[in-house]
Amino acid sequence: MKLTDAFGSFDSLSVVGAGGKKTTLYALAGECTDAVVTSTVRIPPFSSHVADVVVSDDPVAAVRDTDERPLGVVAGTDGDRHIGYDPDAVDELIGATDATVLIKADGARTRRLKAPGDHEPQLPRTTDLVVPIASAKVVGKPLSGEIVHRPERVAAITDLGIGDEITADDVAAVLTSRSGGLKQLPESARAVPLVNMVDARRDERAGREIAERILASEPVDRVVLARMDRRRIVDVIS
Repeated sequence: MKLTDAFGSFDSLSVVGAGGKKTTLYALAGECTDAVVTSTVRIPPFSSHVADVVVSDDPVAAVRDTDERPLGVVAGTDGDRHIGYDPDAVDELIGATDATVLIKADGARTRRLKAPGDHEPQLPRTTDLVVPIASAKVVGKPLSGEIVHRPERVAAITDLGIGDEITADDVAAVLTSRSGGLKQLPESARAVPLVNMVDARRDERAGREIAERILASEPVDRVVLARMDRRRIVDVIS
């Protein structure tokens, strides 16, 4: 199955959460025929994953004037990170281009599960698909800052204590909470949770359990299980 088919139709897609946001963006960009990768938050340099990266304060002009695809567009550079755009600027870009716009809308400091901070996510209002991501590998691990970004916020969603074992129910709760993966979901947008890092049978069992919990309680039409570093869809559960 193609990666793009797994998520259903979309013209713009925003990734949030933890456990493979950038990998997911780059995998999707490699499959789309006309893709633009951008961000509303800081993002590490990614020129090796796209044909070109343009630094510009005008993303609409940058995309219009550059033929290379997939194309990265960012607002600037600060040290070892690119600077993202204000969400309103990405809304303008979405409305001005026929390209598929792929957006990183929060950060997780390489952790595998997260709940957003007060200022997150930075979602464009007109994004039509939001993909909250978590790693299957957190199931069975203790809730700690080593694998979870903002563990205290995850604890508030799940009623876990720091050090308690994370279950599939907990991951499902974080992915679908309005204080978690569905925070600030635009009214017109779909949400398709992604359970990533499904590398082994244990991970697949955990992923399927997470998906079952999500579909039993939330109005989403599918949950994707994948290994995005290999650009491989394990299953789409609906």
